[in-house]
Amino acid sequence: MKGMHTAPALDMVFAALADPTRRAILSMLLEDDMAVTDVAEPFEMSLAAISKHLVILGRAGLITQERRGRVTWCKLEPDALRDASIWMQSFGQFEAVNLDAFERFLKAELPDEG
Repeated sequence: MKGMHTAPALDMVFAALADPTRRAILSMLLEDDMAVTDVAEPFEMSLAAISKHLVILGRAGLITQERRGRVTWCKLEPDALRDASIWMQSFGQFEAVNLDAFERFLKAELPDEG
């Protein structure tokens, strides 16, 4: 079956995404790279617990960690969700939204607010 070689990688991505803490971490990293301590700050859990979440995200290829001096930084991998997205789109009901076309539609349908 086409794409079966990526099944273990997809399993790891979906397993990583199954946890709300890890999804929140990914959302935070959409903004910019962050130090591990800054990633941990909003959560009511230990730094060790956050580190375990980061390891899972790293194994799934969703983030990378880099040591700069005495600080470990986390970075979202921009293409990490591509295979999962392609897999979901293959079902047809998850077609990607053309944001440019949607924006044009909204401008045409909504009255000017200015």
